[in-house]
Amino acid sequence: MSIDRTHPDPRRQGGWLPSEQDGLEAWLRGHRDRAQENGERPWHPVLVEFQRLIDDDPVVRMYLEKMIAQVPSGRTYRDRHVEDLPQLLRLINEVLTVAPEFGPNAVVTPLGAIFDWSMGTPAGHSAFRDPRVNAMLKKLLTAWCEFLSGPDSRYVLNDSSSGWLGSDAQKAVGLDEFEYDPDAEYGGFTSWNDFFTRTFKPGRRPVAHPDDDSVIVSACESTPYRIATDVSRQDRFWVKGQPYSVADLLANDPVVDELVGGTVYQAFLSAMNFHRWHSPISGTIERAYLLDGTYYSESDEQGPDALQPTQSQSYLAHVSARAVIVINADNPVIGRMAFVAVGMSEVSSCLIDDAVHPGAHVTKGQELGYFQFGGSTHCLIFRPGAIGEFALPAIPQPNDPNAPLVLVNSHLATAAAGGEG
Repeated sequence: MSIDRTHPDPRRQGGWLPSEQDGLEAWLRGHRDRAQENGERPWHPVLVEFQRLIDDDPVVRMYLEKMIAQVPSGRTYRDRHVEDLPQLLRLINEVLTVAPEFGPNAVVTPLGAIFDWSMGTPAGHSAFRDPRVNAMLKKLLTAWCEFLSGPDSRYVLNDSSSGWLGSDAQKAVGLDEFEYDPDAEYGGFTSWNDFFTRTFKPGRRPVAHPDDDSVIVSACESTPYRIATDVSRQDRFWVKGQPYSVADLLANDPVVDELVGGTVYQAFLSAMNFHRWHSPISGTIERAYLLDGTYYSESDEQGPDALQPTQSQSYLAHVSARAVIVINADNPVIGRMAFVAVGMSEVSSCLIDDAVHPGAHVTKGQELGYFQFGGSTHCLIFRPGAIGEFALPAIPQPNDPNAPLVLVNSHLATAAAGGEG
C-alpha cells in the first residue's frame, strides 16, 4: 500500500525555486546578465579544476555538452539561458559569492535553477549520475557553503523587500518564533547559514506526550509526501511510482533485515521553515553516519522530453548524499528504526550533532542534526508491526498545495498496541 501525493515539483512548492516558470526564467536572465557584466571576475579555484576535468575527460565533456544541447525549446522553456560550457561555468562561478534572497520569485537553490532543465535531459541523467561529475559538484557545493558560512553572506539579512529581515520575510518564516536579536545588525546572525539553521525560542515546539513512548513525533518541520507499507528489501526505485528499496535507502545497513516489510514515512522541508532534525522517539543510538551520493540526479520517469519538472522525492532518498541514524527505541514494540536526512540539490551538507553517536541515549524531541542551505527531504523507516496508525496531519493530502505543515515534535504516529517486541 502507498499513500502518494500528486502535487507539483516539491522544490517549487517548498519555495526553493519560483512557483511559476516565468519567475524562474526572469531570475535566470538576471543571473546571466550579472555573469556577463562580471565576465572579468577571476574564476574560483574549484571552477579552474572543473574546467580541467572537462578538458581532460572526453566522456564528461560529452555529457555536459550534450545535456546543454538537449534542453528543449518551446512553450515551456522559452529562453535558452545556457548556450555552451564556458557560459555554464561563468553562471556557476557567479553563484559562489551569492546568497539567496527573499521574494516570490527568489531562487534559494541557484545551482538547481541553472541545472533545472539540463539535468532532466537524457545526457543530464547520465552526467549527474557520473562519479567524476558528482565529485566535482561536491567541491563546488563545499565552496559555496564556505561563503554562506562566512560574514560576507550576511548582506541579504536586511529589511529590504528582498531581505530576510523585511516585514514580509519575517512573516513568511515566522521569525518571531526564533532566537534572534531584532536590534542587532543582521539580526545578530553571523552568516546566511547561521540564519538558515536558526533555532526556536524555548517552548515554541513542545514535544507531544513526552512521557508516552507509544507516541512518535515529527522529526522535521515538513510537508508529508508519502507513506508506504510492506516495503521491499530491494526494488526498482528509479521507475515510475518510485517504490522504496530499504537496502538501497540504507546502503545495506545491518538493520535492513528488521525493516523489510515495514513502513516508510517521507516528508519534505520548505525553504522558509526550520531545518534541524529531532529524534522521533526515545532510544539508544546504534549508528550515525553520512553517505556520499549524487547531487542533481533526477528520476527519468517523466520521459525524454523533460518538459515538466520531475517528482523525484523517493528516488532522491536512495541516491542523494544523506545522513543515516539508526535508533533502538525504548519502546520494544517500535524496536529499531532509521531516520534518513536526504540532501536534495544544494543541500549536500547534512551535519550530525556530536552528541549523536553509538551508545548515546536520546530522548524524544532531542536534536539529532541539521541541514545547511537548500532543499531537503527525510524518511522515517519502521519495522513491520511497529506502527498502529498515523496522526491525521501526517497523512499526505493529494492535490493540496496548501496542506499544512507537520510541526517538529508534534504527534506523528502511534505505535501498535502489540508487536514483535
